[in-house]
Amino acid sequence: MPKMHVEKSIAINATTEKIATVLKNFNEWKAWSPWLIMDPQATVTIADDNKSYAWEGKRVGEGNMVIDNVIANEEINYSLTFLKPWKSKAKVKFVLTQENENTKLTWLMDSSLPFFLFFLKKMMTAFIGMDYERGLTMLKEYIEQGEVNSTLGFEGIHTVDSCQYIAVKRTCSAEELEKSMPEDFGRVYAPLMENMDNVAGNPFTIYDKWDVVNNKVNYKACVPVKEIPSELAEGIFSEKLPQLKANKIKHTGAYHHLGNAWTAAYSMGRNKEFKINKKTPPFEVYLNSPKDTAPKDLMVEVFIPAK
Repeated sequence: MPKMHVEKSIAINATTEKIATVLKNFNEWKAWSPWLIMDPQATVTIADDNKSYAWEGKRVGEGNMVIDNVIANEEINYSLTFLKPWKSKAKVKFVLTQENENTKLTWLMDSSLPFFLFFLKKMMTAFIGMDYERGLTMLKEYIEQGEVNSTLGFEGIHTVDSCQYIAVKRTCSAEELEKSMPEDFGRVYAPLMENMDNVAGNPFTIYDKWDVVNNKVNYKACVPVKEIPSELAEGIFSEKLPQLKANKIKHTGAYHHLGNAWTAAYSMGRNKEFKINKKTPPFEVYLNSPKDTAPKDLMVEVFIPAK
């Protein structure tokens, strides 16, 4: 059977004891789990001794996790069993290393795919790695700040009106988005600064392609306009977004948690809560600006085109 190994780390400003206490308490996993946030209707059952828990949900499937052993505040080992959407087992562990005032927390998983899914090994490893990164980011925030600034609103199928826009394209890695997007939107807004009345709505990003295996993102930074400016700098172009139907999820919170909305949206598609229109790329619309809005209050609408 195709073996999988996933390993992700993060630095948390807390002692190993404080972090281990959270990781050993399944009641606290609800606050930072990268899976439960996308399936709020899932049923979670925690054993009386708090050494195991089971879950069942439309998007997260069905399974259970048991604490096998704890090595002081240095290592916690679990056995993980998946029952749906397919049966498999995994060994999971957290390794905690004190580094001055921080703790380096490493989340590891060793598992295998059913043989008939061998061709999905690279993709599944990449997706689980992204889940681990989302989870570690939320865990860090939960431990350091006492809460996770990420909430999802599941708003269903909406009709998105057609609009014309000006945009720039870029290809980069996921890690480069935080730096590249402000630069690109600055370029797009430049020809509009002398006539902001020409702006016809909120800025948005269209994701033409997201290659999770090779960590490459092709996107367009877009601003809707009433009229296309007569002069556009090199690299800035105009296009039209057609009227379409799309499944909408509203994310409130810091941009580094936006993966929660995207993962939930595609999970809904895989579970046939709606049919994804693969011919039209997905996009996200920014309802307010990080220039004058606290990270916890940032609002973004994620749209996955639907048939």
